[in-house]
Amino acid sequence: MIALLNVHERPLPAPPERVGALIDSLGGENDRLWPPGWPELRFEGPLAVGVPGGHGPVCYVVSHYVPGRWVRFRFTGPEGFDGFHEFSVEGLGAGRSLLRHTLVVRPYGWRWLAWPVAVRPLHDAVFGHVLECAERALAGRAARPVRYGWYVRVLRDATTRGAARRIRKDGP
Repeated sequence: MIALLNVHERPLPAPPERVGALIDSLGGENDRLWPPGWPELRFEGPLAVGVPGGHGPVCYVVSHYVPGRWVRFRFTGPEGFDGFHEFSVEGLGAGRSLLRHTLVVRPYGWRWLAWPVAVRPLHDAVFGHVLECAERALAGRAARPVRYGWYVRVLRDATTRGAARRIRKDGP
C-alpha cells in the first residue's frame, strides 16, 4: 500500500519556545493555532499521549508528544485512512522558527478517490489557515493571508450543510 505525504510549513518570526506554545495550546481554551470557521478541534483532556480527539469527522489519538516541540496524532477514524499527522517546530536561529505540519496517510478502498477529490483540497486549505493563524499570533499579521478558491468554498459549504443536517437529525 502506498503512503501519501503532505507537508505544510512556514518560517515564523519567533523562537521555538513561542511557536511550541502554540502547538501546546491545540484544542484548549486558549488555542491560537486552530482556525475559526473550520470544524472545532477537540480533545478529551489536555494534550498527552493516549488522549483522543479530532476535528469534524476526523478522529485520532495523541501517539507522541514532546511539549513545546512536537505532537503526533494517529488516525482512528474515519475508516479508510491509516496514518498520522503531526506538528513540529524547528529553530532557524536569530529568533526564528519553522512550524511544520506533516501528514502521512495510506488511504484504502474508496478513500483513494476521496483524497484527491475532496480530502486533500480541504486539508490543504485548513492547514494553510493554521499557518496563517500561527503567523498572526506571533507577528500580529500574516504576510500571505489564506485565500480559498471556488472549489474549496463549495466543499466547505457542502461539508457544513451536511454537519448541520446531522446535528438537527441527531439533536441534543
